[in-house]
Amino acid sequence: MDISSLYGSSALDSTAYTNAANQTAFKLQDKLNSSDYSKATDDELMDACKQFESYFLEQMFKEMMKTIPESEDTSSSNSQLMDYYKDEMVQQIASDSTEQNSLGLAQMLYEQMKRNYNLE
Repeated sequence: MDISSLYGSSALDSTAYTNAANQTAFKLQDKLNSSDYSKATDDELMDACKQFESYFLEQMFKEMMKTIPESEDTSSSNSQLMDYYKDEMVQQIASDSTEQNSLGLAQMLYEQMKRNYNLE
């Protein structure tokens, strides 16, 4: 049985979408693991925390968007283009939200990391 016949091309698109999200997560994890934050400046530490908050918000928004039903009357190429722009929009909204301290998650992480690395 061919899975694409059950789900159409959206199953293949979701696989590519998942792979792209995993690559972003791996890049962020590599950056966090390769950095020694015990010697980090306040700005570097806050930047890492903001990147994490932005990534967290981006993933949350993308999961929320999955709950919205999609219309089936768009072509495959239009759908891929719309998915690209949706992803770009979500990344920008997550980044803007982080810069405006909307959740405060970055600030909490920053304070916790300062305590953990004895940077106070």
